[in-house]
Amino acid sequence: MTIYIEDLRFQCIIGILDYERLSPQDIIINIEIDYTYENDFINYAELSNFTKSLMINNKFLLIEDALLTLATKLKEEFSKIEKLRLKITKPSILPDCKVSVSNSSCFIS
Repeated sequence: MTIYIEDLRFQCIIGILDYERLSPQDIIINIEIDYTYENDFINYAELSNFTKSLMINNKFLLIEDALLTLATKLKEEFSKIEKLRLKITKPSILPDCKVSVSNSSCFIS
């Protein structure tokens, strides 16, 4: 099975620039999770809430650090995850484009 959480949008502190550390900015997270469904599922509402909470509470400096931490913590919290693809987008950081970073992780059970 594959779960898609698309365009999860909220605000958090993320970035290394001085003004990024002062107030939350919009971010968009896309998550793709592969897992084996055997009468036990991954609750996508819990997954979304966990992701938002982790991002808001950690105030990451770099998107790259956020991706690595989020991947590790999601696997710890949702042990059924076999493959995970994450993408974090900062839609308003530059005036003429969106900036995104993505990462894929495979976990061997």
